[in-house]
Amino acid sequence: MSIKNTLDLVAFGPVIPVIVLERVEQAVPLARSLVDGGVRVLEVTLRTPAALACIEAIARAVPEAVLGAGTLRNADDVRAAKNAGCVFGVSPGYTRAIGVACQEARLPLLPGVATPAEVMAANDDGLTFLKFFPATAAGGIPMLKALAGPFPDVVFCPTGGITAETAPQFLALPNVKVCGGSWLTPADAVAAGDWARITALARATSALR
Repeated sequence: MSIKNTLDLVAFGPVIPVIVLERVEQAVPLARSLVDGGVRVLEVTLRTPAALACIEAIARAVPEAVLGAGTLRNADDVRAAKNAGCVFGVSPGYTRAIGVACQEARLPLLPGVATPAEVMAANDDGLTFLKFFPATAAGGIPMLKALAGPFPDVVFCPTGGITAETAPQFLALPNVKVCGGSWLTPADAVAAGDWARITALARATSALR
C-alpha cells in the first residue's frame, strides 16, 4: 500500500495508533489485530532497538497495512524507515534537513509542531498537514482553536496525551483530521499477547467518526 502524501491517511480512519514494540515476534500479530479491527494506518515508532526489524516484518507479512515510522529525527532515520518498507514518516518536530531527506527518499512526512513559528517553518517547505505534538501538554484543544485563526489552510493530527475519551473532542475541531494515540496498543496487552483486546479497541476506535 502506497500513498502520495500524508493527507491520504485521513481516508483510512480517525486514529493513527502510536506503536512501541520491544520484540520482533510481537510485530506481526499486533499489526494483524489492528487491521482486523479496521485500523490500517500503523505508526511504529523508532524508540526501541527492535523497531526497524518490526517494521520489516510487518511490511512483509501484513501488506494491507499502511505502514509508517514514527520518531524520525534525522536523515539516517528517514532512509532506514524507507528501506524497512514504510510508506510514510512521522517526526516529533520539524527541520528543513528532515524535510529534504524525506523528499529525497520519496517518503511523505507528517512533521510535528507545537508553536506558530514551527507551523510557519513547515509551511515554508510546503507542508500543511502537521502533527500537533505533544498535544495536551502544548495547549490541547484551546491551542488548536487558536491556531485555526492565522492558519486556516493548515490541518492537524494531534498526538500526545489523547485518550479514547478525549479523542472525539479533538476530532470535532474543523482543523483536526485524525488523532494519534497509544491507547490502541496498551503495553500490558502487547506484553501478554492479548490481541483480541487490541482488536476490540481498534473496532471501537474506528467508530469514533
